[in-house]
Amino acid sequence: MQRPPPEDYSLKETSPHLGGGGVTGDKLTSTYDLVEQMQYLYVRVVKAKDLPAKDITGSLDPYVEVKLGNYKGTTRHFEKKTNPEWNQVFAFSKDRVQASVLEVIVKDKDFVKDDFVGRVMFDLNEIPKRVPPDSPLAPQWYRLEDRKRDKVKGELMLAVWMGTQADEAFPEAWHSDAAAVSGEGLANIRSKVYLSPKLWYVRVNVIEAQDLQPTEKNRYPEVFVKAILGNQALRTRISQSRNINPMWNEDLMFVAAEPFEEHLVLSVEDRVGPNKDEVLGKCVIPLQNVEKRLDYKPVNSRWCNLEKHVVVDGEQKKKETKFSSRIHLRICLEGGYHVLDESTHYSSDLRPTAKQLWKHSIGVLELGVLTAQGLMPMKTKDGRGTTDAYCVAKYGQKWVRTRTIIDSFTPKWNEQYTWEVFDPCTVITIGVFDNCHLHGGGARDSRIGKVRIRLSTLETDRVYTHSYPLLVLHPSGVKKMGEVQLAVRFTCSSLLNMMHIYTQPLLPKMHYLHPLYVTQLDSLRHQATQIVSMRLSRAEPPLRKEVVEYMLDVDSHMWSMRRSKANFFRIMGVLSGLIAVGRWFDQICNWKNPLTTVLIHILFVILVLYPELILPTVFLYLFLIGVWYYRWRPRNPPHMDTRLSHADNAHPDELDEEFDTFPTSRPADIVRLRYDRLRSVAGRIQTVVGDLATQGERLQSLLSWRDPRATALFVTFCLIAAIVLYVTPFRVVALITGFYVLRHPRFRHKLPSVPLNFFRRLPARTDSML
Repeated sequence: MQRPPPEDYSLKETSPHLGGGGVTGDKLTSTYDLVEQMQYLYVRVVKAKDLPAKDITGSLDPYVEVKLGNYKGTTRHFEKKTNPEWNQVFAFSKDRVQASVLEVIVKDKDFVKDDFVGRVMFDLNEIPKRVPPDSPLAPQWYRLEDRKRDKVKGELMLAVWMGTQADEAFPEAWHSDAAAVSGEGLANIRSKVYLSPKLWYVRVNVIEAQDLQPTEKNRYPEVFVKAILGNQALRTRISQSRNINPMWNEDLMFVAAEPFEEHLVLSVEDRVGPNKDEVLGKCVIPLQNVEKRLDYKPVNSRWCNLEKHVVVDGEQKKKETKFSSRIHLRICLEGGYHVLDESTHYSSDLRPTAKQLWKHSIGVLELGVLTAQGLMPMKTKDGRGTTDAYCVAKYGQKWVRTRTIIDSFTPKWNEQYTWEVFDPCTVITIGVFDNCHLHGGGARDSRIGKVRIRLSTLETDRVYTHSYPLLVLHPSGVKKMGEVQLAVRFTCSSLLNMMHIYTQPLLPKMHYLHPLYVTQLDSLRHQATQIVSMRLSRAEPPLRKEVVEYMLDVDSHMWSMRRSKANFFRIMGVLSGLIAVGRWFDQICNWKNPLTTVLIHILFVILVLYPELILPTVFLYLFLIGVWYYRWRPRNPPHMDTRLSHADNAHPDELDEEFDTFPTSRPADIVRLRYDRLRSVAGRIQTVVGDLATQGERLQSLLSWRDPRATALFVTFCLIAAIVLYVTPFRVVALITGFYVLRHPRFRHKLPSVPLNFFRRLPARTDSML
């Protein structure tokens, strides 16, 4: 049995015909210079007038049918209207045109058969060409003709021209590729630009409450404050002051998005029993009225009245009270932080929320989404596999979605997009998806693959044209779903400003002056991704929740044996250089190559006699290494590496565990097996961590007198060493130490050295562990 050939996961450089290749003087004939030029026949149907009545009742339900060979597009129809206005654009790809005549037919919508009203015909050879950025072609009135080419009553206002995808009519046009799609599905196939909502951190400092009125007067109240913002709920600890004037002085952090739709709801509650809380009062605070701050200057506090609510007949009603309880708060919208909604490893934006703190942009990122090759069938339609592919790109607050190419395993998008760049150490993410919402239904758009490109790995002003493998991890293993061809260019407006960015902190300064806890950041990031996915899914057409979560790596924090092994080997790869240097030095000390050891002795003597040469020698050596490696510098952007990710040799059970739901949905015996395996792995990690802690505690015990004899020996040694080093020149000490370390093997013993023996005998706190 012959084995199938291994999958090719490599990055391939391509040579597309960008910009159509047409240059007039020093100006490109197309503003889309990072994509291949595509020719389209555009038909703008504006309106009609004086249409004749067709029905027995004397009315007309007109619509327009635009027909070119086998392709046919229709406008919406109007009921009983002889002067309709459509203002719809149709685009026919020139590559697929197999006709010489364009027909624009006005018809009357009927229950049985639609009636012919009139038509306008165009010879394709006589249609004018328009090259952007020319002025838009003005529509004009055309007299309708019957089937015999005789003039009839009624006129149709049209504009017909040949253009490219750079035309401003392209994004909103009906495309001949989407001939099988109608109704709401048409909105899902057009290209769109989305903006993420502006996110703020909301800080609620709960200070104290006064004049609370608990129901039970004979007990000490256990009071806490619960704060709710949208689907986020946090609570303070129970106040230590068990009275009607409790104090907390505790911060609660939320994420909110402009425009602020939800109000902040605060309730003061009393723990009257297990799982039983009594609401002592509530207050509602609109975020529109909350103060915004750019730094950590204290904001003004406020007293809010707590409204008492009672339940009457199952409904909450406000209760009038003579003495109102109050709560003391300090609330602000934090503009000095960057609200993290992406994985910190793949951030595309690092600016603070407040626009006043933004720096000037340092350049422009341009992306050309060209084509895809060899896509896998993602669903079945009419008994055969099919794929309706589209791309989504995310950088900063701007998301873009290309149009959907219907039923094609080799879609051609050729769409170009631009972003402002404020930091080169950011990442653009491009995902390819299968559109499952063309004909309605509640199916989720399927993932085809994802590409990440870090801008700092790109040379400025160079166009990168590569075909990237689209890799998806399935429970059965890693699978190549095809390739996507991209063109990327990073243009820098000021090299000096970009170099200055490298000296600045990665995040806004508030993250360092008043940092948030790691667990707090994880929780806030989860809330931020939920808000972004909810807002974008409410856009028209929607950017689906599953698409946004895949682009933002929502599930990157979940446990994975495969990822854990990959990270372990990444650490070993980083340490491999140090390990190699250690082995090389051990060979020097053991005289494996006498000539090299003698040369090291000579270099060592020179550096000891002239210590001022040590640092220059080190930096000169690093400079020479850097210059030497320049010959092998990476010429291509990085891409998904299956070997690095340990995706190509992962065990099936490990993959099944990675794709398991949270909480688990697997049978108890499988969970027990995985739990035992996790305990085994965690036991080894626990041992390593314990060993590291032991070495640190031994260092501490040198002077702690935990072992009085050991500390006495060490203190005595320190006194003697201080006297010897004071009277002995440093060069002599350095030479003796160096020659001792580099001594010949015949003067070495296999037993551990005296300092190592002493160190290993020092006490650690392991004896106190249970």
